[in-house]
Amino acid sequence: MRAGRPSVGLLPWGICFAVFGLFPLLYALLLSFQDMNPLRPDASHFVGLANYAHALGSPSFWHALRTTVVFVVGTLPVTLVLAYGVAALLGRIRRAQSFFRAAIFFPATLSMVVVSLVFKSLYAEDGLMNGWLAASDLARVHWLQDPRLALPSIMAMDIWASVGYYAILLLAGRKTLPVEQLEAARLEGLTAWQVERRIVLPHLQPVILFVVLLNTIRSFQVFIEVFVLTRGGPLESTLTLVYHLYERAFYHFEMGYACAIAYLLLALVGVVLLIQRRVLRSAEVAA
Repeated sequence: MRAGRPSVGLLPWGICFAVFGLFPLLYALLLSFQDMNPLRPDASHFVGLANYAHALGSPSFWHALRTTVVFVVGTLPVTLVLAYGVAALLGRIRRAQSFFRAAIFFPATLSMVVVSLVFKSLYAEDGLMNGWLAASDLARVHWLQDPRLALPSIMAMDIWASVGYYAILLLAGRKTLPVEQLEAARLEGLTAWQVERRIVLPHLQPVILFVVLLNTIRSFQVFIEVFVLTRGGPLESTLTLVYHLYERAFYHFEMGYACAIAYLLLALVGVVLLIQRRVLRSAEVAA
């Protein structure tokens, strides 16, 4: 087999990546330096860093960023802890393993639009959640209409939809741990908690790092949940950065400004990921 053939085999993927990935990315960067309205493309003109300055000076941008950070900080630790616990429980199951793994992973196979529509009916005034409260002689709750509860309600839905996927990733990491090592630890008299803390947890550090980075990227990009459930309301209490970007691009037709917001988000996520990677790597070395 000639050495050039593998590169030819990658050519279709490279073309698709260039057309649907690289070109939109570079074109959006170009648009971020322009004042561009898709309804009047002939009036587009170069504005330099004005869009970035506008975003950084906009109260709406900082409000959306604050809401997004609250969402990330509120969902990431809870999702990680629950996924780790579920993975530990799945690892101890001896019967019907395939069934329980499939049941835990099932929410990850559903479209987030479908999940959001289901939870929208659950959170409705006459939905199942308020039905349970009424059956318990408790007052009904305005889950999506109360500015104090709308964002936590979306966060709870996102955690439910994400835990199974990350639990399966952590379970796969647990399965790579040598059985002999666990048996030797038990023979030395280590308790289950000591085995988990001294052997399993250090072994899972690379997988945990991957889960944290993946969940961080996904959480910063939260959009479908907000779009389906609240449209950024009530009183902009669920206005996330990506939804704010969507509004500026497709409601106000400020494409250049929206692209600038997208690249600011890209820079922010990149910095957060670098910090997380350094912190978790340091913890791995210390362990």
